[in-house]
Amino acid sequence: MCGIVGFTGTERAAPVLLEGLKRLEYRGYDSAGLAVINDNGIETARASGRLENLCALTDNGEKISGVCGIGHTRWATHGAPTELNAHPHVSNDGRFAVVHNGIIENYAALREELTKKGYSFSSDTDTEVVAHLLEMYFNGDLKKTVMKTVARLEGSYALGIVCSEFPDTLVAVRCASPLIIGVGAGAEYFASDVTALICHTRSVIYLEDGEFALMKPDSLTVYDPAGREIQKKASHIDWSVEAAEKGGYEHFMLKEIMEQPNALRAAIEPRLKGDGVVFDGLDLSDEWLREMTGVVITACGSAYHAGCVGRDLIESLCRVPVRVEVASELRYRDPIIDAHTLVIIISQSGETADTIAALNECKRRGAKTVGIVNVVDSTIAKSADSVLYTWAGPEIAVATTKGYTTQVAVLTMLAVYMADKLGRIDENRCAELVRGIASLPERCQRAIDMNGRIERLARKYKDNASLFFIGRNLDYAVCLEASLKLKEISYIHSEAYAAGELKHGTIALIEEGRLVIALACRKELYEKTAGNIREVKARGARVLGVAVEGDRRMLTEADDVIFVPRADPLLMPIPETVPLQLFAYYVAKANGCDVDKPKNLAKSVTVE
Repeated sequence: MCGIVGFTGTERAAPVLLEGLKRLEYRGYDSAGLAVINDNGIETARASGRLENLCALTDNGEKISGVCGIGHTRWATHGAPTELNAHPHVSNDGRFAVVHNGIIENYAALREELTKKGYSFSSDTDTEVVAHLLEMYFNGDLKKTVMKTVARLEGSYALGIVCSEFPDTLVAVRCASPLIIGVGAGAEYFASDVTALICHTRSVIYLEDGEFALMKPDSLTVYDPAGREIQKKASHIDWSVEAAEKGGYEHFMLKEIMEQPNALRAAIEPRLKGDGVVFDGLDLSDEWLREMTGVVITACGSAYHAGCVGRDLIESLCRVPVRVEVASELRYRDPIIDAHTLVIIISQSGETADTIAALNECKRRGAKTVGIVNVVDSTIAKSADSVLYTWAGPEIAVATTKGYTTQVAVLTMLAVYMADKLGRIDENRCAELVRGIASLPERCQRAIDMNGRIERLARKYKDNASLFFIGRNLDYAVCLEASLKLKEISYIHSEAYAAGELKHGTIALIEEGRLVIALACRKELYEKTAGNIREVKARGARVLGVAVEGDRRMLTEADDVIFVPRADPLLMPIPETVPLQLFAYYVAKANGCDVDKPKNLAKSVTVE
């Protein structure tokens, strides 16, 4: 979950590293640090708190000379977010410095062994054992030293290493944690995410598990786990620098909410041909689909909520059983999955550790796997039998917005595609749904444009200490994501409940002034939900209703109403979600929260 960067070239390294860390701060912001090789050996600077503290300490990098170095922004796992626990960590002899993303699972045993051999530790982290192992194994051969060190490590990690004996050389190591090399002219880079690289180069190499690289300004050599040199093909990144900048918005989250119409257009338009859906490279033959016995969708967080929408759509259109599994639970169960099961794996980054483990378990059981991810050539993209990219572009805010809605869009198209292949919907219904999908970018924009009152409503309801979202069917699936969005950036306790479950315990928590946000966008279920609204209002709750535009009935039921554009009932989740994202954003802003970097969270959960 931490962010790491490395640079070797001819210009001053520290400012380059700090710029890269700014683009990676969404991955962790408990502390930050740099290590740069110069005439004094390895010079380090570390600071607890936000990256701005490190920038101030180093005068934006100008106080540190040297043209080769590594940097780190931390999301704390082992040890408190203090300066002592900040990376980089340095060996006792000062020869090696290390930055690390991931977890060294056997660090306790290694620490005990190294302590007995006389090595002293100054931090509580698992990372420091790596620096001391490098010192212990060093015999003048950097490559062999790295290989011997890595052979002792268990867990998931991406490592950046510098050695004072090799003042122009970076070492990058990957094991089950993302690490990308940027190939420049007279310079080489590495980073946890391409967003840290695109302002310098569009040519990148994705390291595979077990691979490591030795990098100099004018050369790059990649090795397999056995130390054999291998040739890696560079990929071209199309994302623009501007796509990773705020573009005049106060926060990345607001920018990314506003980018959703274009993100949806990028995800949808290439896949609609005439009155049908086309997925290039999707390995699902008609014959296999007819033999398919069920679908499992697995994911974590917001991606799991997208999967809940996908479940309802696939079951409704394809008439096959679908279940949604939290990836961190599926990996430890004995799930009923076999060669006739389609497993859909969803992850914005494509590097979510629990989701990768669930994917591997499903593949071991013979399942057909389809990944839905945003990041090209990520682990899930390369491991799944087929991959469907969301093409949402870079998403910097920790709380996902366009990442989620593009996942829902791809799942919607997949449901229609499969239903058509299975012959479960007729041509007219297929064409109707395709037209509806094509209109989703426009409806998303309208959902933004018609809700200028959201900021005022957010200020009105910002002081609630606890609140509830209720809805039925697809409305309930939307409730799950809306509730998560609010709680993760505003720190307000929020829970989502199926409206029909109120009387099974939840209603005991309804009291005078309690806010209930009620989604009632399914016409056939409106009266049921309206009845639930009356139940909570009778107990003193205030109700913020969400209804389809033109449905004036909600004005008589709720204290305030958010209206959303009308769409086919199966396509409502996206237009419903957008104003609730805005509501969460403005509540968090009104309460003075750090919208883009909520406390204790990181963007990409690359450790268990």
